[in-house]
Amino acid sequence: MSNVPVAVVTGSNKGIGLAIVRALCKQFPGDVYLTSRDPDRGQAAVAQLQQEGLKPLFHQLDVDDPQSIRALRDFLKEKYGGLNVLVNNAGIAFKVNDTAPFAVQAEVTLKTNFFGTRNVCTELLPLIKPYGRVVNVSSMVSNSALKGCSPELQQKFRSDTITEEELVQLMTKFVEDTKKNIHQKEGWPNTAYGVSKIGVTVLSRIQARLLNEQRKGDHILLNACCPGWVRTDMAGPKATKSPEEGAETPVYLALLPSSADAPHGQFVSDKTVRPW
Repeated sequence: MSNVPVAVVTGSNKGIGLAIVRALCKQFPGDVYLTSRDPDRGQAAVAQLQQEGLKPLFHQLDVDDPQSIRALRDFLKEKYGGLNVLVNNAGIAFKVNDTAPFAVQAEVTLKTNFFGTRNVCTELLPLIKPYGRVVNVSSMVSNSALKGCSPELQQKFRSDTITEEELVQLMTKFVEDTKKNIHQKEGWPNTAYGVSKIGVTVLSRIQARLLNEQRKGDHILLNACCPGWVRTDMAGPKATKSPEEGAETPVYLALLPSSADAPHGQFVSDKTVRPW
């Protein structure tokens, strides 16, 4: 078993994920895994970074596939005895002019962005070693979507005692409400991406609380962050930040020094803790 520290970035064959891997290859003192659903695209991204003189490693990971997640879990356990840094970056967004029915967009978006991220955490958080760092890539859209929720939903999502089970029930309800076309009547905003990222931010708050309760002495820091509006396939060419600029906050959180005890359980944008 290797004593080398190890970092994993989900959904990292392009865009912000690739920029995070590039930065970690330069700054993280250990092995950095680039992951993607499609092995060919992943290997091509690894080759691109190798041409830049960097040494990323590759492992297949489809966050929508529990078997794929467990295969990565078993590999990390066997080879490294755990994990030091996890960046949950994998995510999708429908284009504004996409013609898919809203209910379909809601189901597909939440499957990857919320449920996929949660499934990765369920399998990999127990592997996080003392002084480990976990970064869940959310979005400022989670804030604006939260403001678009009914006061009742806002109260639930801001609660310091909401459980993971209750959050899952709420995310499931949103998808069901969209199928019945009653989501707005039920107090939801009209953004599947925004609701999926509310889920990621609230999940991060819950996970940080559980780490405090169950592994207080392990000094693990877990946060949600917004990379900003970044020029990627997802956000388009008009966005204000380059992928490298978008990677700055996730990388900052992934590399918080072992002496740090904060931020933890926060929503961070431009390296600054934001109110939720």
